[in-house]
Amino acid sequence: MRYTACRRRKEGTALGLALIASAGNNANEYLARHAAELGYTRPVIVASGGEARRRLSDKDFEIVIINAPLPDEFGHELALHAVEKSHAGVLFLVKSGNAEQIGAKLQERGVLVLGKPFSGPQFRQAMQIAASCYHRLDVLRAENARLADKIAQLRLVDRAKCFLIEHKGYTEADAHRLIEKRAMDTRRSRGDVAREILEENEDGTDGQIL
Repeated sequence: MRYTACRRRKEGTALGLALIASAGNNANEYLARHAAELGYTRPVIVASGGEARRRLSDKDFEIVIINAPLPDEFGHELALHAVEKSHAGVLFLVKSGNAEQIGAKLQERGVLVLGKPFSGPQFRQAMQIAASCYHRLDVLRAENARLADKIAQLRLVDRAKCFLIEHKGYTEADAHRLIEKRAMDTRRSRGDVAREILEENEDGTDGQIL
């Protein structure tokens, strides 16, 4: 049965980049062919851990596949580096005996380990799991950024309220209403209004607050 592309491809959303660190031509062809079946039609293929690190510093990859061992290192160090320095889902391919020895440590750090030999369907399934990790983390990063922005906005509003109370004689309720009203009237966020009030004070312009 032909393995269908992942759901995001069905919905018409472009896939991200895949990085394959592998030194064998036959293995590279095999990995690239199965990656293409999931929509990663132009993976970046490198033959060493050093080159993989350089590529990771230059681009944002959705998935990183490491076929151990590599000429310049075994590969588990690269897997940990990829987890720590990038947002990619990381899939580490290693002989089954070695997988048992180092798999637990890598998996604790978020690396998906697949023992060799494996079948095409097993590899593609592991790729999808690694990619799904990337997207779950992407959602969490976006949510964290949204929350961080919200906290920053609240802090600005609190600072503006304190300025209005201390320097303009407003009550807390009046300062709150002023910021809310100006935000509604100008169709801006409360944070933007608060920033404007504070900047007016920093500029020394005892401007029109109302």
